[in-house]
Amino acid sequence: MDADVMGWIKNLPDGRVETVFEGDSEKIKAMIKWVGQGPKNARVQDVKINQEEHKGEFKKFKVM
Repeated sequence: MDADVMGWIKNLPDGRVETVFEGDSEKIKAMIKWVGQGPKNARVQDVKINQEEHKGEFKKFKVM
């Protein structure tokens, strides 16, 4: 994970993954690209993006 991207990521009980990113827009684009591929052995079927106004509420990136 990039130190300039804050927020969180977590696995949901139904197998989906939910994440919130805050930070530099170019670095967030790179994170979204990574999420679309997933880690080794992952099977990503779809990525849905909801863009919201930057709130500045996160101080780090957390895996929940």
